[in-house]
Amino acid sequence: MSPVSAERAERLVEAVGEAGLDQLIVGDLVRPGDSAPDASADIRWLTGFTGTSAIAMVGAETRLFLTDFRYTERAESEVGEAFERVTVEGRLLSEIAPRLAGRVGFDDSATSVANLRKLEAAIADGDGSAELVATSGLVAGLRRRKDASEQEAIAAAAKLADDAYRAGLEAGLIGRSERQVAQAAEARIRELGGEPAFPTIVAGGANGALPHAEASEREIRAGELVVWDMGARLGGYCSDCTRTFAAGEPGERARDVYELVRRAQAAGLEAVGAGVGGRDADEAARAIIREAGYDEAFGHGLGHGVGLEVHEPPRLGRRSEDVLEAGDVVSVEPGVYLPERFGVRIEDLVVITDDGHRNLSSLPKELLVVD
Repeated sequence: MSPVSAERAERLVEAVGEAGLDQLIVGDLVRPGDSAPDASADIRWLTGFTGTSAIAMVGAETRLFLTDFRYTERAESEVGEAFERVTVEGRLLSEIAPRLAGRVGFDDSATSVANLRKLEAAIADGDGSAELVATSGLVAGLRRRKDASEQEAIAAAAKLADDAYRAGLEAGLIGRSERQVAQAAEARIRELGGEPAFPTIVAGGANGALPHAEASEREIRAGELVVWDMGARLGGYCSDCTRTFAAGEPGERARDVYELVRRAQAAGLEAVGAGVGGRDADEAARAIIREAGYDEAFGHGLGHGVGLEVHEPPRLGRRSEDVLEAGDVVSVEPGVYLPERFGVRIEDLVVITDDGHRNLSSLPKELLVVD
């Protein structure tokens, strides 16, 4: 196991003990054996394993990693010797049950009711005495603050996505469908060696008023604003960036709203730093939008954490209780959405530092008019 992974395991053991647990089950207990990248984030952070089938068990006396025969060789090359590696023939759930002892934590946000019942039944059938205890985010809490290598991985993903944006803009917007623009951008991300971190949003005109619009066959017309939200996944780590472009001259009203959002985003960026509450950062941007009379048109929070998942703690929003710490990587993305007219969102990805932040997004934020 690499020194980084060994250190992470020791930190988790400490957290398990502080939670009053003897063991913690780490992994996807919703679709064990067929996990998507986001569902595998805890396992990847803890062990370095990049496959779709794995569960780990961690405790003061336990370092156990289970996978199935499809990933035996990958586990040998990625997981390392600090974990006892076991290749199972049956289902992962039934294989971990006999190995559980004492108070055993499971992440209730990563566990289905059906699989919890199966695990309880397997423990009972084996005459086990393990007590399953619901926990929340023990691993995610450790994942939140990104070390230097993680920050650079996210920075590389952000740069890759920015390069894909530039290639897409060179091809133009007017007359192309939203889906054509999105698909070409995602193809460029893959050409550059990454994968899309999430389905790319390209939303022209009234579609831009839908914060999570899906790219459609609708043709982008001259005079429209286009909200374009995209991220790359590189080496497991994600980026997230939004820009709003003008497909030809958009008119004075659209320019005014764009400049309002740009000022709000600048205020949000100025506010973020270690020790700042997520609610306070949100208010710094929201106050500008509210004073301009558009408070009801900004319905989401200012931002969220980004890492192995594109949405992670901490949260920046009106109800956030999080306080930013050095090493957090967060988005700063205010928006104004006017139904049946247009939307504007501007999003940067930043690393929180002791004296402010480091911006990982390189695209300019002056309104760019694209043919």
